[in-house]
Amino acid sequence: MGRWALDVAFVWKAVLTLGLVLLYYGFSIGITFYNKWLTKSFHFPLFMTMLHLAVIFLFSALSRALVQCSSHRARVVLSWTDYLRRVAPTALATALDVGLSNWSFLYITVSLYTMTKSSAVLFILIFSLIFKLEELRAALVLVVLLIAGGLFMFTYKSTQFNVEGFALVLGASFIGGIRWTLTQILLQKAELGLQNPIDTMFHLQPLMFLGLFPLFAIFEGLHLSTSEKIFRFQDTGLLLRVLGSLFLGGILAFGLGFSEFLLVSRTSSLTLSIAGIFKEVCTLLLAAHLLGDQISLLNWLGFALCLSGISLHVALKALRSRGDGGPKPLKGPGSHPDLELLLRGSRPEEDDNDDEEEYFVAQGQQ
Repeated sequence: MGRWALDVAFVWKAVLTLGLVLLYYGFSIGITFYNKWLTKSFHFPLFMTMLHLAVIFLFSALSRALVQCSSHRARVVLSWTDYLRRVAPTALATALDVGLSNWSFLYITVSLYTMTKSSAVLFILIFSLIFKLEELRAALVLVVLLIAGGLFMFTYKSTQFNVEGFALVLGASFIGGIRWTLTQILLQKAELGLQNPIDTMFHLQPLMFLGLFPLFAIFEGLHLSTSEKIFRFQDTGLLLRVLGSLFLGGILAFGLGFSEFLLVSRTSSLTLSIAGIFKEVCTLLLAAHLLGDQISLLNWLGFALCLSGISLHVALKALRSRGDGGPKPLKGPGSHPDLELLLRGSRPEEDDNDDEEEYFVAQGQQ
């Protein structure tokens, strides 16, 4: 009976993990192809991003309100001093990362975007060394060389290479390194109580919106105000379709963040990192099959080299977490796990605090 119960528990956990991975794949791959599809007909990626931020804020606020009503516990709300001093740098870097990434879809293919955005791990490592979150080791140098070499091979003599788009997405990856490093520092400040990603998203979105607004006003404001698709619309049906499409992207963006959190909560950040590697392969295969992206043998070898570097990075993270010892309690005001308890299973072998920090550090794709 005991053996049968263990087998059932193992199968249930495997099915649950697979389901969460597929949910994550659906949102992550879906929003990548959605962004490329929408920017073909709607050439205002910064406005699109800002609307997505508004939708994410709306759903984050709704989630917080529902949890607060059900638990009768107030969610954390930062003071203006902490908000502007500690959250603003992370919000600005995040806004630029997401904005430039979406902007690049006007010029480059999904495959080139996917490969170049994978290099965010390289910049995360570099800034982790600068901010002394990581120690310089030979293995990290090897990771950097593998990812950089793979990126060079993938873009070398690419038939669909575009300098402007590549510069935008590479800039986004560079800023993404700053973004995730600052996010990790933000999460490590337990007194802020932002260990829950829903609370983090709620606090980040308004400043992200304001940070992106100047770029929008300079590059898209005038064109958007005179566009017949938005402000000078003549067809109400067309306007509603455009707004509906933009709102759908916001739902996908919120679903991506929430599905990542679900996956980490029920498994570990290592599972998310490994799933992310296979997700990149799936994205490239779909881009080649559905969109006709041209990928040469040299490009595939470069991508394989880059994935080797990312895989090595994931393996090093796994070995380090194994050597860190037992679980650590999650402390700090506002960190009582209302939402976490609804999502998290019993995982005595996992380090909860490390998982929630590495949840953000593992993300270079968004």
